[in-house]
Amino acid sequence: MLTKLVADAEAAVAERLRDGMTIAVGGFGLCGIPRDLIEAVRHSGVRDLTIVSNNMGIDGKGLGLLLENSQVGKVISSYVGENKLFAQQYLDGALEVEFCPQGTLAERLRAGGSGIAGFYTRTGVGTEVAEGKPHEIFDGETFLLERGIVADLALVHAHTADAEGNLRYRATARNFNPLVAMSGRVCIAEAEVVLDGYLDPDDVMTPGIFVDVTVHATDRPKDIEQRLVRSRTSKTTGERIGA
Repeated sequence: MLTKLVADAEAAVAERLRDGMTIAVGGFGLCGIPRDLIEAVRHSGVRDLTIVSNNMGIDGKGLGLLLENSQVGKVISSYVGENKLFAQQYLDGALEVEFCPQGTLAERLRAGGSGIAGFYTRTGVGTEVAEGKPHEIFDGETFLLERGIVADLALVHAHTADAEGNLRYRATARNFNPLVAMSGRVCIAEAEVVLDGYLDPDDVMTPGIFVDVTVHATDRPKDIEQRLVRSRTSKTTGERIGA
């Protein structure tokens, strides 16, 4: 019995969105992003969002849609990436941005999902990242305190979901999704395949205890952020790869 499945992305986010909330979003560039759920957030019209994500997609796609619709007030992110509007809004002072080293961002999401309020790391010591953060010395080395991230809402994309919201990801589309799923007080997952039964326990990458709602993702071509435009030779087979 599909106990967590709802009709579509619009229904999944209905009554769960509000102005000023913090939303953590899975994906890396355009890989593994919850496109249907992002578009549902855009259509809702909520404003002044804090978005936690590795980056903000590209112009006109992914989380870039929320930037274009002036729905984002703050971003906690690893880098600007390929999004020119993101960079421009940041430089113009129209968007508050908290840059966070990629590994630290991953651990902040994991910590938040594990009930860990904060942790010490050497990453960022002596840089602008460390400004205003408590420092401690352990074994003669300086560490800075980073806070765990607990989002109001987590949006993730999986390849397969089962009847109880257990998730399986495919290849590199896994990226930040498991960590994001952990970090949300409420987690909504879109999946390309939704099973009536259950995933084999060995195939579960995100346990259903972290997932509140699932939705069947729209079947459409996947966007590619960077395309290979010249051929290269495989080091293992000697064959030509690409066009």
